[in-house]
Amino acid sequence: MLDKTYHPQEVEPRHYDSWEKAGVFAADTGSGKTPYTIMMPPPNVTGSLHMGHALTFTLQDILIRYWRMRGKDALWQPGTDHAGIATQMVVERQLEALGQSRHDLGRDRFIDRVWEWKAESGGTITRQLRRLGASPDWAKERFTMDEGLSAAVRKVFVELYHQGLIYRDKRLVNWDPKLHTAISDLEVESREVKGNMWHFKYPVEGLENTNIIVATTRPETMLGDTAVAVHPEDERYTHLVGKFVILPLVGRRIPIVADSYSDPTKGTGAVKITPAHDFNDFEVGKRHQTGMVNILDADARLNDQVPEPYRGLDRFEARKRVVADLEALGLVDRILPHVHMVPYGDRSGVVIEPWLTDQWFVDAPTLARPAVEAVETGKTVFVPKHWENTYFEWMRNIQPWCVSRQIWWGHQIPAWYGPDGQVFVAETEDEAQAAAARHCGTAVPLKRDEDVLDTWFSSALWPFSTLGWPVKTPELARYYPTDVLVTGFDIIFFWVARMMMMGIHFMKDVPFRTVYIHALVRDEKGQKMSKSKGNIIDPLDLIEKFGCDALRFTLAALAAQGRDVKLSESRVEGYRNFATKLWNAARFAQMNGCAPANGFDPKTVKLTLNRWIVAKTGEAGQIVGDALAAYRFDEAARAIYAFVWGTYCDWYLEFAKPVFLGTDEAAKAEARATTAWALDQILHILHPFMPFVTEEIWEQMAPGRAHRLISATWPQAAAELAAPTAVAEMDWVVRLISDIRAVRSEMNVPPAAKLAAFLKGANEGNRARLETHRALILTLARLDSIMVDDQAMPKGAVQVVIDEATVLLPLAGHIDVAKEKARLDKEIAKVEGERAKLEKKLANPAFVEKADPEVVAEVRQTAGEFKATLEKLREALRRISHL
Repeated sequence: MLDKTYHPQEVEPRHYDSWEKAGVFAADTGSGKTPYTIMMPPPNVTGSLHMGHALTFTLQDILIRYWRMRGKDALWQPGTDHAGIATQMVVERQLEALGQSRHDLGRDRFIDRVWEWKAESGGTITRQLRRLGASPDWAKERFTMDEGLSAAVRKVFVELYHQGLIYRDKRLVNWDPKLHTAISDLEVESREVKGNMWHFKYPVEGLENTNIIVATTRPETMLGDTAVAVHPEDERYTHLVGKFVILPLVGRRIPIVADSYSDPTKGTGAVKITPAHDFNDFEVGKRHQTGMVNILDADARLNDQVPEPYRGLDRFEARKRVVADLEALGLVDRILPHVHMVPYGDRSGVVIEPWLTDQWFVDAPTLARPAVEAVETGKTVFVPKHWENTYFEWMRNIQPWCVSRQIWWGHQIPAWYGPDGQVFVAETEDEAQAAAARHCGTAVPLKRDEDVLDTWFSSALWPFSTLGWPVKTPELARYYPTDVLVTGFDIIFFWVARMMMMGIHFMKDVPFRTVYIHALVRDEKGQKMSKSKGNIIDPLDLIEKFGCDALRFTLAALAAQGRDVKLSESRVEGYRNFATKLWNAARFAQMNGCAPANGFDPKTVKLTLNRWIVAKTGEAGQIVGDALAAYRFDEAARAIYAFVWGTYCDWYLEFAKPVFLGTDEAAKAEARATTAWALDQILHILHPFMPFVTEEIWEQMAPGRAHRLISATWPQAAAELAAPTAVAEMDWVVRLISDIRAVRSEMNVPPAAKLAAFLKGANEGNRARLETHRALILTLARLDSIMVDDQAMPKGAVQVVIDEATVLLPLAGHIDVAKEKARLDKEIAKVEGERAKLEKKLANPAFVEKADPEVVAEVRQTAGEFKATLEKLREALRRISHL
């Protein structure tokens, strides 16, 4: 017998350990089943489970469990990412606490130290994924720096280099002056800063007392200006195009150029161009061949390219000095307060500099073309589809990808330099030495490039490197391309696009057929979670408090396509109650002798009640399965929730009680077997969402079953179990009772009051239904009687229309009509007021056009809910007005 209370903290670890030891998560490469593959986005090895992880891994696990039950050879490929900068910083902080730096250890000893840390502490995230109930094929777990993946990285780099698709160049990168490395855009955090906009006068050469005024938020960079740009159609400056200004403080002669980058409507319409320190200016400088002057060193101090008084100054100290010196020369036109976004390193916390430096680049524009075509032609589809537009926007405007990083932890670039500076790119040092000997005519000493590759480089190979590439393994042949990638929109460019480029280039096929993009998890007010706001919700805390199943079901139920997940503890608590409802239903079934019957065939049941629940169960399985196949997790969750809580628990089990208590043994036996069968089917359907409570009930309802629930097959198709006559009959009974209950609730009829009801105008079929189920209807609708009377006209009766018939409910003596009318009038006025506020917002074009589309959609939804509430209240008022 099931315990009175479900204890998830006891159940969850027991079942997870049992599943993992039994190997039920494992794919079977040699099976004849159709493969179904999901690549787990590898979390950082330094990471801990956060709510974004909880959402993405829950959705992936739901899919993998569902398709596993549908008979697919399901591979969920797990692994972790070496997380270059993040991991290096963790170990550097440990050294700092000991009064050491990585330079004290040297590169090799430091890397050994990182591997030691990884062995000791790098498994936190995978342990937490187990706590979430994730069921990947752990035996196939990979790490982006294990030997197999490292070999794949070297081979890809070398092949791309020899194909001219990787090269070394001097370009602008995001430079972190604290970490001394280039970083990716994803590692740059834009912060709003209250600063100034400085307007400076640049004297025009040859025109006395003529200045051109430029504006900047970074005065120190003016020392590296190489041009001033104006719009070609800006009549204020057409006469100056082709002339020169003399750069203040420096004395350099720089041209005034016409370029559409300059916006005549902003500021003065004239823009200073600093190609070595601004990404947009870099492109303008290239177009006009103005040259580039790099004024900063790796520490963001001014270098020898600036006048002597500024050399060695920190960039912010130089800013003050430049402004002061320009003011002394009378060249500051005005200074205005200005709020703007400033890039910060998300790890170092310092302002990031666009910096001109020699780096390794991938020719992303060339690799992007077939990746764009693959989505255009439908080889890969995005769900929701509108994310294709984001993908196209990024891919069609893609820039060369900087893949080198100036840190130690990561894949060291397989490039060696000879004494003459010639580079030799090879998979091994021996190959590089051989190439150098051929080049120089003799063996020469080589120095290896000290940089490592961007973490995203190895991640881009994940869909095929994890399956054994470049070796032609059975896994690679079977599981590539994969079926679906589940990920957040924030890494469409950083990861999705790069996997598409690399997969198509090296595997000659897309890495995944579908990309499902989920939204962010926000707090209940729709705000992004952050430490500064103090609104972070820890998934492990929720699991500890309410159980893993409750959190998983909550995330699925809220995962509507295109809408952010607004999470609150009360939501999780509500779905904990759902698990409790299921548990209590199973206990009720046990207490009434319901157990799975050997050989039970649901298609042979005879009682209308049982044929109804069999058909409804099949329908629920169909709806949930179809929704999951379409990645509509919220619809799937709503459907099974409504079926379990409503159809099965609140209706079927209530309808079955008289049968269990009756004297017809054949009916009792059929009802017991049907109850147990339907419960088993519910456990199947719910298992992908709530694996632990369903497995526990499955085990306890029939100890010693031949297989675990996780290994069971998905329920039968709805068409095989259809019973339209029984469904029509029992749905009519449910509707009749529900509508009577609704009137009682609307009219505030006391729960204990037993009403007399009249059925008027019913056809023969519905009269027969009433007679068959009269006892149930009287009990569940709290009626004293219900009479069939086509002439009935009782005074003070509320009318309820049920198909062709009308139910009359005399309420005289049960409610205070005047009081109820006043209550309804007040409630209607309140709801009308709230709805009017929302409608006013929606009628305001400024709100609709400028507000977040999700906010607008939410306002529309709420307004619609108010409208529905108003209709119900007005119907109640209409009814009571006739009394």
